[in-house]
Amino acid sequence: MTKWNRRSVLLLPLLLSATAFAGDSGTPDEAKAMAIRAGELLRSTGPDKAFPEFNTSPDFHDRDLYVMVYDQTGKCVAHGANPALIGRSLIDLKDTDGKYLIKDLVGVEDAGWIEYKWPHPITKKIEPKVTYVVRVGDYRIGVGAYK
Repeated sequence: MTKWNRRSVLLLPLLLSATAFAGDSGTPDEAKAMAIRAGELLRSTGPDKAFPEFNTSPDFHDRDLYVMVYDQTGKCVAHGANPALIGRSLIDLKDTDGKYLIKDLVGVEDAGWIEYKWPHPITKKIEPKVTYVVRVGDYRIGVGAYK
């Protein structure tokens, strides 16, 4: 085997794993669908039953997609990826460009997208992210996907 062929064989698993990882990320359409499902659950069962589901149920965790819920003051009331945030006011949280992402999230009147930059959980690189937000009463439910 030539030197080039050995390198190719050694690099192949890395290339394949990077390709596989690309398919392991949720899409904006999938994020929107999950946010809508979460909104329907909150409407039908109320916060006492819905929030624990958002925090732990596999129905609301898919690859890098998860549900986060904030009240109208910017306090986190449910978070599928980081339960340590629950109960904390994050209204002044900014992305790397200085954009107030929770203010944007709680400012959504009915439903819509917000955009910001956030560290990717795997690569740790700052990447553009979009979050679909659904309003249910005084709560805003968001599910985000990297672009």
